[in-house]
Amino acid sequence: MLLRPQLPPAPNLPATTTHAHEPACSCQHAAPAPRRSLPSVSTGAVGLVLVGGVVLTALLTAVAVSAISVAVAAVVMRSLLNAQRRNR
Repeated sequence: MLLRPQLPPAPNLPATTTHAHEPACSCQHAAPAPRRSLPSVSTGAVGLVLVGGVVLTALLTAVAVSAISVAVAAVVMRSLLNAQRRNR
């Protein structure tokens, strides 16, 4: 019982009721500005963007793989040429 926290009693708030059709004050308020709707995007445009992204990703991957293979081939060729020069 020593470590049990003690909460303060909840305050008694006055009961107020406001209805949506009754204004909270007697002053005149301006009507709220109308909300702008977002432009609609067709599914064809979304599909085109997705296909374009996939194609670009595939192209970038192909370029990266080609660059890596050329680098590996260059290292192998250099190693072979250095080994041939040492044997002479």
